[in-house]
Amino acid sequence: MNVRLETIRECLEGIIPGHIGTCDAEGMPNLAYLSQVEFIDKEHVALSYQFFNRTRQNVLAGSPVRLLLTSHLTGAQYRLELQFLRTETAGPLFEQMKAKLAGIAAHTGMSGVFKLLGSDIYRVLSIEQVVGPTVAPPPPPVNYLTALRRASQKLAGCANLQCLLETALDSLQSEFGIGHVMLLMHDEGRGRLYTLASRGYPESGVGSEIPMGAGLIGICARERSPIRIGFMTSEYTYGRTVRDSIAAEGYADTLETAIPLPGLPEARSQMAVPILACERILGVLYVESVADLHFGYDDEDALVAFAAQLGQAILHHQQAEEVEEEAATPEVVPLVPDGPPLRIRHYAANDSVFLDDDYLIKGVAGAILWALLQDFVERGRTEFTNKGLRVDPRIRLPGVSDNLEARLVLLQRRLEERSAGIHLAKSGRGRYALAVDRPLELVAD
Repeated sequence: MNVRLETIRECLEGIIPGHIGTCDAEGMPNLAYLSQVEFIDKEHVALSYQFFNRTRQNVLAGSPVRLLLTSHLTGAQYRLELQFLRTETAGPLFEQMKAKLAGIAAHTGMSGVFKLLGSDIYRVLSIEQVVGPTVAPPPPPVNYLTALRRASQKLAGCANLQCLLETALDSLQSEFGIGHVMLLMHDEGRGRLYTLASRGYPESGVGSEIPMGAGLIGICARERSPIRIGFMTSEYTYGRTVRDSIAAEGYADTLETAIPLPGLPEARSQMAVPILACERILGVLYVESVADLHFGYDDEDALVAFAAQLGQAILHHQQAEEVEEEAATPEVVPLVPDGPPLRIRHYAANDSVFLDDDYLIKGVAGAILWALLQDFVERGRTEFTNKGLRVDPRIRLPGVSDNLEARLVLLQRRLEERSAGIHLAKSGRGRYALAVDRPLELVAD
């Protein structure tokens, strides 16, 4: 090749539509606009298959394929020679292209027309630059290698999961210049993702959930693949997506327990990146912006690399918390709390917990809190360990791979936000301490 495919990826963003050329069996040429070209690797691209038109008929009949791409940054044009291989109608690549096409369709007023039927995979046989005037590309807004290096060094200095979460989100703001970001963890047992930390929003949304496969975040987690959209599309609007999905699954009567997912009401650029470790999906990093085409291929590459390091660090801290031996802790009866009693209501059906009739948390985190408060009221116990909680039959953890430490961080943050007089604090590796300011009235339903 005269030009390397990975060096012209900006031509694949769809800002300037590509042109695809084919011919029929009699040699009659056909030229058509192309909605989307997706980079796969240095030798392959995927083209959007939306209509069974003359172009597709020619391709399936074995026509040679030529593609003309134009860089919106430099004005340079490139002619690609392609070889058709196959069509994919499901999977990570299909979902990436489907999401991106939805944004393009909404931006061009073609939402009712553009519908992805498949992702056509092509081998790139050659690339040549078309002779013509060009301009110098603008400097990148961020030096991504420098940003990744500095962020990685900061992650390496974290001693626990709480520090890791704060450092990760702070780094995305300070090093990568990303103003709106969420970190969600995977609840394998319930098929949900729950918000553990966020930046840039009026409300943190800690504890909010989205089902696997719903919206950009849910699809990213299900397919374990990054997904990026450059234009606003109602198809991936979360408020409606989450509620529709929950109602469809028969949980419409529990919507009052839903914590609103944070997010920009007019997000025009969105990107979700999976957090993986040892072939497990741990969670998702989600970033967004009010500007069109705010995130490009370089942003995607950098965040995929950052998420990979974050995933390994999360796994390391999870395992480290489990290694600490559980020491015997004397049962000490604490001083009687002052003030009016705080009524704690627990619903066993989904382990939801309410404080004075106001929803707090549910799921595994709710089961943990209920077990801790029972031990506090009945035995005066204020200290506990991760290892002890993991074997507690009342909590019913989904499996040994569940990130218990993330559940504790979630619970700690929800209690802090509510300021209801119940406090959870880390007291050492694999250890937490409970403090209660008011008398408790436990009600089990």
